[in-house]
Amino acid sequence: MIVFYLIIAITAVSLYLAFKKRKPFFLLVPFLSLFAYFLFEIVTFPAPFFETVKFIFNLG
Repeated sequence: MIVFYLIIAITAVSLYLAFKKRKPFFLLVPFLSLFAYFLFEIVTFPAPFFETVKFIFNLG
């Protein structure tokens, strides 16, 4: 649950900075943080990396 609140805080701060400073780069920050978290969760999973990625994308 802490991760959820952290991502919400990152998004809020990024939106504030993007509109205040008029720099669209700040809108990319929440997506990068979600990607980093997703990658972190895959890497820390106890199975081998490529098997984990194959499993995730073969769920459909």
